[in-house]
Amino acid sequence: MASRSVPQIFDRKQASAKWDRARDRQRLHGGATYLTDTMADDIAERLDFMQVEPARSLIVGESTNRLVRTLADKGSKASVGHLGGFDEEQPGTPASFDLVVHLLGLGMVNDLPGAMIHARNVIAEGGLFIAAFPGAGSMPVLRQLALAADGDRPAARMHPLVDNRAGTALLERAGFARQVVDSYPIRVRFPSLDRMISDLRDHGLTGSLYTPSPPLTRQAWARAEALFDEMREDNGKVVETFEILTLTGWR
Repeated sequence: MASRSVPQIFDRKQASAKWDRARDRQRLHGGATYLTDTMADDIAERLDFMQVEPARSLIVGESTNRLVRTLADKGSKASVGHLGGFDEEQPGTPASFDLVVHLLGLGMVNDLPGAMIHARNVIAEGGLFIAAFPGAGSMPVLRQLALAADGDRPAARMHPLVDNRAGTALLERAGFARQVVDSYPIRVRFPSLDRMISDLRDHGLTGSLYTPSPPLTRQAWARAEALFDEMREDNGKVVETFEILTLTGWR
């Protein structure tokens, strides 16, 4: 049987390298973790609200183990998957987890429907799947800066993002019995464009497109910095928004 063709949006090797660099930046240089920390805290609150106390959990993409520790305090035995090294096509044996959580990374895989199907297969009957990652509406400032930098010849520097409707369709396609999709904003104030890019690198949110974009010239970077300065608020900072999409499905 011929294998189905999956569009190659992301370069797996390059993505693995950027996730590795992000962990090194966090571990060795105190890099930013506020996005994954916020997502982990939000999911912990959701689990408390739903009174979910899984015996076996799989947590993928968490950098500081906040959620892992929270689950351990509730008696859950958690397995950890690191972005880049984790194989979304072979997340585990069938029905081996009561809870599977993906933080940040599922928004940047080539076969997102397939990854969610594989995740569902390792969840036991009645178990829960939760994924959180930047969705549609995220990083509008960065998109404007990229367009300003490229001028008359815009390059594809940012990948398409999943919206709420597509999230629901993905959960249905993966075969989850019930689906809940919602989003919430995380707004961050940046003092400089350099700091914004540094924080994105800390989180592994830099580019890993299969078809690479041309490097920015000094003139292009200067155009982006000039627009950034125009966007400054009274406090001298620019507000960027990360719209976090959360997909929840039951086995």
